[in-house]
Amino acid sequence: MRVMTQRLMVMALLTAGPVSAQSIPDVKLPASPAGQASVQVAGRWETTAQGGRRYVDGQWIHVTYGRPLLRGRTGIFGSGAEYGKAIADGAPVWRAGANDTTRLTTQVPLRLGGKTLPPGTYNVFVDLKAGVWTLVLTNQPVQAKYDPNDKVNLYGAYNYDPRFELVRVPMTVQDNDLSFEQFTIAFVNTTPTATTLAMWWDRTRATVALPVATP
Repeated sequence: MRVMTQRLMVMALLTAGPVSAQSIPDVKLPASPAGQASVQVAGRWETTAQGGRRYVDGQWIHVTYGRPLLRGRTGIFGSGAEYGKAIADGAPVWRAGANDTTRLTTQVPLRLGGKTLPPGTYNVFVDLKAGVWTLVLTNQPVQAKYDPNDKVNLYGAYNYDPRFELVRVPMTVQDNDLSFEQFTIAFVNTTPTATTLAMWWDRTRATVALPVATP
């Protein structure tokens, strides 16, 4: 009996390594996974014939972006005269994320910076200065896939051309008590006639109101 028990123990030790290795799931993600944020505005809740409730006539505002991670870095935005330069990677503005150009699609007209932007898709950038962020929306054509030989169309913030700027709007910048590992965009404080676009990364939060333009 003792010999049998010892054999079983040896077999268990020999097979423990492969079993452990096989138990680790295979996760294949890019360094900065794709993200999205969505909200509906301008709709209303109505009572159904069955006594329930449903949201009708809502219109989407939707953002797609890349989500970089800190991976042990601190003070990601820098300080002083160097604030924002490292993550902007030589561009005059930050792509508000990573990889592809960040894009905002809206089904409703938005009132920003004293201008009305009609429904459509816009490029999203942030002009970074310490304590002073500015949201920048443009309509410059973008590349479907990065082409280093293309010196005209956007990829991320590469080839950024200020001639395509549509609006610049100041953002409210605040410090976070918690450090956000992954860059995050979300919509907060939404009403039927407005929402707020919020960005978090590291210990910084920046927000800007997106009011729906009224006729």
